[in-house]
Amino acid sequence: MTDLVYKIAPAVLWREAEAAGVFRGAPVDLADSFIHFSTAGQARETAARHFAGQEDLLLIAVEAAALGEALRWEPSRGGALFPHLYGPLPMSAVRRVDPLPLGADGLHAFPDAA
Repeated sequence: MTDLVYKIAPAVLWREAEAAGVFRGAPVDLADSFIHFSTAGQARETAARHFAGQEDLLLIAVEAAALGEALRWEPSRGGALFPHLYGPLPMSAVRRVDPLPLGADGLHAFPDAA
């Protein structure tokens, strides 16, 4: 469906995953038994809805094809399809990691590539 999918994660959690060589998910992911991702078109709404006002976040761009069949597209409550990863995220699939700072308007400032 898309070349890249995006994960928003606290920088501390992501740095721990980088050191371990794999990302197993944030607490919400572990509770749901899959890693939540968004498309480029969904990432801003995800940030506003689930990460409002949070600082020290990162936007991780991941190659969807590198995740294979563990990546499934499933409907959300509103019916839109969201990418969910059933398994750990290998660092080899990560293409970019960008800071996701809060702007003066209180919303997260996304990099141009997302």
